[in-house]
Amino acid sequence: MEKFDLLVVGAGSGGVRAARIAASHGARVGIIEERFLGGTCVNVGCVPKKLFSYAAHYASDFEDARNYGWQLQPADFDWPTLRDNKNAEIARLNGIYGGLLERAGVSLIEGHGEFRDSRHVAVGNTVYEADNILIAVGGWPHFPDVPGIEHAISSNEIFYLDKLPKRAVVVGGGYIATEFASILHGLGVSVTQLYRRDLFLRGFDQEVREVLAEEMRKSGVDIRFNEDCVSIVKNADKTLALTLKSGATLATDLLLYATGRRPLIENLGLENTAVNLTDSGTVAVNELFETDDPGIFALGDVTGGYELTPVALAEGHALADRLFSNGSGLVDYDFVPTAIFSHPNVATVGFSEEEARERFKNIKVFKSGFKHLRHTLSGRDARTFMKLIVNAADDRVVGAHMVGDDAGELIQGLAIAIKAGATKAVFDSTIGIHPSAAEEFVTMRSAV
Repeated sequence: MEKFDLLVVGAGSGGVRAARIAASHGARVGIIEERFLGGTCVNVGCVPKKLFSYAAHYASDFEDARNYGWQLQPADFDWPTLRDNKNAEIARLNGIYGGLLERAGVSLIEGHGEFRDSRHVAVGNTVYEADNILIAVGGWPHFPDVPGIEHAISSNEIFYLDKLPKRAVVVGGGYIATEFASILHGLGVSVTQLYRRDLFLRGFDQEVREVLAEEMRKSGVDIRFNEDCVSIVKNADKTLALTLKSGATLATDLLLYATGRRPLIENLGLENTAVNLTDSGTVAVNELFETDDPGIFALGDVTGGYELTPVALAEGHALADRLFSNGSGLVDYDFVPTAIFSHPNVATVGFSEEEARERFKNIKVFKSGFKHLRHTLSGRDARTFMKLIVNAADDRVVGAHMVGDDAGELIQGLAIAIKAGATKAVFDSTIGIHPSAAEEFVTMRSAV
């Protein structure tokens, strides 16, 4: 029986990072994966989604170019070219991940891992033993119980469509649903987005949510809040007939459900261990990623925390450092930035206005809404929105939010300053780069 110092179940972002760092500390490490290296992010998440987002922007870029003097023939989009080039890039990245593991000395075990007990994991007929076992299996799309739901697809399948539909309905109000409503619309699909609550992106700043909804609607996405799909029927011509909660009906060629993901722990054999789950079905861990079974750890999406690749990477690194070096094992979750690659982009770091009002005795709010210089000639009716939240007690900037082009690029830089404790006075004394949208963050002088 092969024995490891660390056996990782799941070769996604967090698992691969933990395996590589542990091996660099001299540990004997094995990693089990039944699908693809890199997990959701590399294969059916962040990376291919961003590539599709780039592709979807070209349609508006071509339109905008006309008022800048470019005379263009009508553009013709070819879906198979995008899909296949994306597939080639993802295959390349899988190869890179495999190379990283091999060079680190990590043993890659292909197949489905299942716990036999607290120290043994079986893959097929082979059983592996480890002093430390890490659960890093991530999540999997979840479908609600709706009649005809078998005719819907998830974000896993959207990346591999044989052909692009003329019409699509996207159900959901989180990152994935909002991003793909924008992406499909940008690629020329007629899109309707349904969300069962009164406004999407729950947990984000209220004004940011409102501005994004307005901008997406202006671009042509049919967004319907307080609406849901209650039944799905597949017609003889393969189109879908949807009945909605309101009683309305919709006809569509494709139905994408992006209504959440759940930990991929089915058939993992956790019942053979002392690992417990939370009420929401995630693996219960403490701040050191320890489960209730000593020697078994879990991190990343399977634990229900921040479902963000950079967070999983930080967690994997921290765990490996604690187990096989002298690290604390703790991850600092203060001021974690994030972006939604909708059209327009959204990015944020720190507290929303609503959260800040609950957390601090007194806050100051600074806002700026404007037409981007680019659109003064493009003629596009699109606006950029920015917002800073300041704790009045010490003048520290505790939140920054943006809706607009390249929001993620701008907020990443601000996240460093905000995490370092920058005050509004520091922002005010910083010279802006002119002309740029980014300079608005250092020219907001009057609180609202």
